[in-house]
Amino acid sequence: MTDYKNTLNLPQTAFPMRANLAKREPEMLRFWNEMDLYAGLRAQRAGRSRYVLHDGPPYANGDIHIGHAINKILKDVIVKSRLMQGLDAPYVPGWDCHGLPVELATEKEVGKAGVAVSAGEFRQACRDYAARQVDRQREGFIRLGVLGDWQHPYLTMDYRYEADTVRALAQLTRNGHLHRGAKPVHWCIDCGSALAEAEVEYRDRRSPAIDVRFECAEPEQLLARLDHVEGVEGDGPLSVVIWTTTPWTLPANQAVAVHPKLDYALVQVADGPRGRERLLVAEALLKDVMGRWGVSDYRVIAYGAGQALEGVLVRHPFLEREVPIVLGEHVTTEAGTGLVHTAPAHGLDDYNVGVRYHLSMDNPVGPDGRFLSGVEHVAGQSVLSANDVIVELLKAGGALLKVERLQHSYPHCWRHKTPIIFRATPQWFLSMEQSGLRAAALTQIDKVRWLPEWGRGRIESMIQGRPDWCISRQRHWGVPLALFIHRETGEAHPNTPELMEQVAARIEQSGIDAWFVLDAAELLGEEAVNYEKSNDILDVWFDSGASNWCVMEQRDELGYPADLYLEGSDQHRGWFQSSLLVAVGRRGSAPYKSVLTHGFAVDAQGRKMSKSEGNVIAVDDVVGRLGADVLRLWVAATDYRAEMSVSDEILTRISDSYRRIRNTARYLLGNMHGFDPARDAVDIDGMLPLDRWAIGRAQSIQQRVVAAYDKFEFHRVYQDVHNFCAVDMGGFYLDVLKDRLYTAPAESLARRSAQTALYHIAEALVRWIAPVLSFTAEEIWQNMPGARSESVFLAEWHPLPELTPTAIELEHGLDAAFWDQLLEVRECVAKELEALRVAGGIGGGLEAEVDLYLGAEIHPKLAALGEELRFVFITSDARCHRDTARSDDAVHYTLHSGDELWIAVMPSDNGKCERCWHRRADVGRDGEHPSLCGRCVTNVAGKGEERRFA
Repeated sequence: MTDYKNTLNLPQTAFPMRANLAKREPEMLRFWNEMDLYAGLRAQRAGRSRYVLHDGPPYANGDIHIGHAINKILKDVIVKSRLMQGLDAPYVPGWDCHGLPVELATEKEVGKAGVAVSAGEFRQACRDYAARQVDRQREGFIRLGVLGDWQHPYLTMDYRYEADTVRALAQLTRNGHLHRGAKPVHWCIDCGSALAEAEVEYRDRRSPAIDVRFECAEPEQLLARLDHVEGVEGDGPLSVVIWTTTPWTLPANQAVAVHPKLDYALVQVADGPRGRERLLVAEALLKDVMGRWGVSDYRVIAYGAGQALEGVLVRHPFLEREVPIVLGEHVTTEAGTGLVHTAPAHGLDDYNVGVRYHLSMDNPVGPDGRFLSGVEHVAGQSVLSANDVIVELLKAGGALLKVERLQHSYPHCWRHKTPIIFRATPQWFLSMEQSGLRAAALTQIDKVRWLPEWGRGRIESMIQGRPDWCISRQRHWGVPLALFIHRETGEAHPNTPELMEQVAARIEQSGIDAWFVLDAAELLGEEAVNYEKSNDILDVWFDSGASNWCVMEQRDELGYPADLYLEGSDQHRGWFQSSLLVAVGRRGSAPYKSVLTHGFAVDAQGRKMSKSEGNVIAVDDVVGRLGADVLRLWVAATDYRAEMSVSDEILTRISDSYRRIRNTARYLLGNMHGFDPARDAVDIDGMLPLDRWAIGRAQSIQQRVVAAYDKFEFHRVYQDVHNFCAVDMGGFYLDVLKDRLYTAPAESLARRSAQTALYHIAEALVRWIAPVLSFTAEEIWQNMPGARSESVFLAEWHPLPELTPTAIELEHGLDAAFWDQLLEVRECVAKELEALRVAGGIGGGLEAEVDLYLGAEIHPKLAALGEELRFVFITSDARCHRDTARSDDAVHYTLHSGDELWIAVMPSDNGKCERCWHRRADVGRDGEHPSLCGRCVTNVAGKGEERRFA
């Protein structure tokens, strides 16, 4: 018997079915490195329209985690999709290197600055530590396939960057935004430093909630301000009552605040804790407070608006001090008594009221969180442990009405997870008001495209309500706050911007130590005796916020403003905001045209990832097991605008989707064996209608994919590409095509037409997936036929051939609607074939024959395919009849168009062709090839079969 295997065109490709990504991806990284892909892109795209995504710097501390991976992969997808558009899309990664986390880690290694090592040695140790962390993280990001200028990243600890940070502050100072004040700031006792807004997180905490009497020093004056209930007299001590959850702030009390428009009631209490007395509370809270105090016998004897009480003096509950009643818009009736104890040193609202009323900014608390010596009753005690002492003090003095434990949201340090305090210390601020920074920032927000749109409202409300930006920190590792401060007035030198420029020039040469070793006389001359150098450093959020100046405006390949900033949604209060304020304060415009935010990784149950929960997904583990491309596909497949669920099960499902895409690419490559597009490609008008349909589908998908990339809707890219591979290709076209590719003569139009379609589809597909499945796309690219660039990333979107209807398509109405209807009929036929297979009638579709009974409208369209209809159904025969001749056993279907058809399927009685496996009546008729059907005889020994449609 003749072996006909060698007459078939079986697939051949070096592109393996098994991805083995964990092994192949590092090999691809070496290939990109050896060809210096990033430099090649810069050279190729020089002079093109530019698209700049500016990298928000991760902190140089610790290994990369899943949040890092999400962020860097999203950025990489965007940059690579812009490369596919033909744009010049540079990507300069960066790292945030200064600040407390590096200090704390360094302290564990070498000890505290000024104790175990000198400050200079400590700063060098910090620099060395941060450099090691950058190297570790860089390796991790490169392993994820992120393409960028990894040899020349920006580091906030580079001498030039540090110098330009000082220059940025000089510009802000020159523009009138810098000022000094003793405002209360978030203060971490463990850090020993002020904290930025973005370094504060809120956690639940149990605190003592107390109601405290402030006895009226001038009862007659208060009574004179109120309207009295006619015929009702009161007696007993007269007090106003405050409520607070921070008893430790009472030593700093300077006033009691009431809301000017709230109504207040003076209540005669007959059965209170002190017997008969008169108490003033907000009328709206009267029933609540009496219930809380357990008072049932009370009566309102007078009432009045808060504004009538301004200036009345009351006595501090345990200090020899009289304090005034003041007006404050911040007072509410959400909780408490409607009267607020006011300590300007310990709260921003209190501070603002204190400024308006010229109250003392008395701060009795030191940087270690302990009361200063000389503070009555609590000297030397920790503020948080002093709560109980003060409660007992209030009880002993008869000032305490009620104490209870309250669970409430309280600010904590995001590093130490410990409670923080508000504490007034001399600090340096960027004013939101004195030179119009707030108004200018709000104007610029309206000019930016915020994605999602809710981001606009979020940052707008934050800018509207934020206090002045405290930029000074009392630490060692950071860019110095390069100020010469007058020893008597505390003011910065009048030539501060110019002096900062001179300091910056020195820092550019030798780093931040240039400031700390500088003798003031070198710059100030004889004036130096009147000034002292600031020992503070800049808030690290200023470091990274200044990157629009230090990086974008200093590197020729970037420029200002950036087209896009992309970070997690928490950066509205962090980097997005600090960048905006620095840029607007410096040059009056936003540093970005668009801002895109992503959510955070959670487990399959929506829980935040934490080691204690045991639900952390380690990046190294995923990449080592599944490969970076699977992780990249998960990022792209997930709608990143919300929380992103990830688990081993989810990644396993993504792996299945990856295999579908990979296997589709392998099919395309395998069946292009022997195809040279320069020699063998068929002109689009000469291709078979089915192949033209496939190219038309690819055109449609390409339009959707490109649009989705433009809109940053990567989950739609994934859905469209996956569906194209699974449904259009695997579920129909490639399934139908297999017979023609394998059995038609290698050089025939039937096969070359199919190969031409596969070539164009592969050229398009490899580019669609390149931004996401970067390693796999490069592997496909290296196995593609025809001349091409060295890397897929040096290519652009594939220009698919333009389709215009051909004569045969016009004659038979083979438009897109026809193919959609044929696919619907095919699904109906498949159902009947499956029913026959389950019943045991056939083993597969090629063992069956199909009869279709059709109405007058649809019959001519399907009948036009004639003999080739069987190839669409993958059966050994398929016949079309008018519905009037239908058999009784035919099954009825109604199509979406309303057309009706009846389908009858049956096992074929014909012999099986050894070569194509079709069962045909002419098997055995040729004496030289008795095991072949007539079609295969023609393909093996004749001129080859003719295909007109499919």
